[in-house]
Amino acid sequence: MEEIYLDANATTPVLPQARLAALAVMGEAFGNPSSIHGSGLKARALMEQVRDRARRLLGAAGGQLCFTSGATEGIQTAVLSALTELRRRRDAGETQQPLQLLYGATEHKAVPEALRHWNALLGVHLPVRAIPVDHQGRHDLAWLRLQAPQAGLVCTMAANNETGVVSDLDGIRAALAGSTALWLVDSVQALGKLPLHLAERRIDYAPFSGHKLYAPKGIGMLYVREGAPFTPLMTGGGQEGALRAGTENIAGIAALGEVLRALEAGDTFADQETLLAHRERLALALTDAFPGLVFNAPPSLSLPTTLNFAVPGLASRLLLDLFDAAGLRVSGGSACSAAKAQPSYVLEAMGMPAWQSSAAVRLSFGAADSCELIERACARIRACGASLRAHGLTVHAPAGNTTPTGLVTRFVVDGACCYLVADATRRHCVLIDPLPAHTEQITQWQRRHHHTLVAVLATTSRIAHAASVATLCAAFPESMQALGAVEPLGWPQGEHQIQLGHHRITQLAPPGHSADAGAYALHTLDQGQLAFVGAAAMADAGSLHWLTQALAPHALLLPGHDDAQHFAWTLGQAECSKALHTEPEALTLSRERLHLQFGTSPAPLLVDVREPYEHALGDRPDLGQGVHPNVQAVPLGSLLNALPTWLGLEADRPVLFYCRSGNRSAQAARALRRLGHANAWSLEGGLALWTAQAIPPALAR
Repeated sequence: MEEIYLDANATTPVLPQARLAALAVMGEAFGNPSSIHGSGLKARALMEQVRDRARRLLGAAGGQLCFTSGATEGIQTAVLSALTELRRRRDAGETQQPLQLLYGATEHKAVPEALRHWNALLGVHLPVRAIPVDHQGRHDLAWLRLQAPQAGLVCTMAANNETGVVSDLDGIRAALAGSTALWLVDSVQALGKLPLHLAERRIDYAPFSGHKLYAPKGIGMLYVREGAPFTPLMTGGGQEGALRAGTENIAGIAALGEVLRALEAGDTFADQETLLAHRERLALALTDAFPGLVFNAPPSLSLPTTLNFAVPGLASRLLLDLFDAAGLRVSGGSACSAAKAQPSYVLEAMGMPAWQSSAAVRLSFGAADSCELIERACARIRACGASLRAHGLTVHAPAGNTTPTGLVTRFVVDGACCYLVADATRRHCVLIDPLPAHTEQITQWQRRHHHTLVAVLATTSRIAHAASVATLCAAFPESMQALGAVEPLGWPQGEHQIQLGHHRITQLAPPGHSADAGAYALHTLDQGQLAFVGAAAMADAGSLHWLTQALAPHALLLPGHDDAQHFAWTLGQAECSKALHTEPEALTLSRERLHLQFGTSPAPLLVDVREPYEHALGDRPDLGQGVHPNVQAVPLGSLLNALPTWLGLEADRPVLFYCRSGNRSAQAARALRRLGHANAWSLEGGLALWTAQAIPPALAR
């Protein structure tokens, strides 16, 4: 499947002519620009040509412009320079009032972290404060105007990397009128997209990064206004006019020079009108695919290459997995923090509601992307929406959707586990240990399956049982059956069991059981016993010993809290605390190890732990010639239904899990190994690192 890259605010591919320029320098014009012989002079001439071109494009005829490794180095150098000067002024008695360090609340984390680092290291110890932004993401200029007289350094962005919101630089300049504050403008996202006119705006420092605009990683620039204080971050051989020590990266500079040449010539990158048309087509595709979608920043105030959006009821992780399965590369925010799965601090600063800041997705395309690529991207986006609707995962899913469901589905939020036990025949279900935080996941499940909720149980009084029931009633009142009189933990009064088709749930009362804690057993025809056990019972040796007597030997215990993603324990493991914390040996398989591992083994069982809406769109790994595994599709949330079957496999039968990135498959392989099947593996790196081929039609249904 063709990869369509829509994460240009994170990085971009290197322009072909930039690659050629870098290779030419490495192979031919490789001289050290500090050398005085012919090779060195050629290298220096090339470097100065690129510097002159950059000055013209940035409107920086005066001042200093030095080459760096990227924007982070430029930010560190600028902050060090400014704070060194502020310390000098303070020590010399030149400041008339206490100073403070200000940065935009939506600034890239590199800036406030640099402020705190150098503020402490230099012993300046000035207050560090965030400049508020409005709901559109723009700085509160009235607030800034009031604070400007006490500001020592003000840090803002030219354009935000997450939302694309363009700062009112002229308004900021006016707010700083009369202030002695130094001004740093992070210009990374502006290069090639916005006119900066650096010299006209009295900007003191402006860092740039080449890889955000088709140059290689490892090359950037820092503009320093004439007369602005400067302290080098690195000293040594006096390169770059003593602004930055170290032999210059001539290959990177040559590549950056070709990008700047293309900007000047105007024959490579799309103009503003074309970029706006691209964005409009993508925005239309998104709203077609996801009815109810909201954009998190006003297009009129944003870069023409950036869309930041959220879809009510759909988590950003779900959308990222969905897009990735379709070969669309987007992100959940800044690439530097995307792996942390936290709400966007940028959107929080803009006053967005919690669901919106947690569900944000950023789509950013490049100025060199063709109309044809944008059209293919739009088609893929619409296919993503169709896949969600086909699997009942949108508010506008077809009525009567009958997506198959497993007996037990697990939902996890911050380690807290909720279990849903479903009777697919009568379309009844029972929830165990739901929290209000699980409601979004439960609602998504309910949209697909349309079951009637017959009981809501808790294993501990610490679960906000009444609040959870009220939240569920509000979320889908039409699916709530009159629960009748219940005990404090939700068990129906006077009932010995809850019947779900051929399966039944019974109440367990281990020693120490009280109205504040309990456990439940699910008795199945084909999966043995599963016991839902709260933290109190898991921590009590007497309760665990009692459970070994009350349950079948092969019963699995399902915890109420599972930070380590164990999924389940055997009774023997639960009684041995050491077993609970034992990590299995390395379980990822690289392409190189695959054939060595399976050369003499039975054919591996390949398990796709992605969600149905993902593998309906995407690929399966190509394991190479001679490896033709059986394939099962078992989403991670339904893993508990398959564990008993896999534990019954022959010991030498490999079970090979895969997913988009390798994270979910590693969890599944680790769980199966802990439970006793040592031949469980995860494909290293997931589908991203394996050549893909079309998935069999049987799996796409």
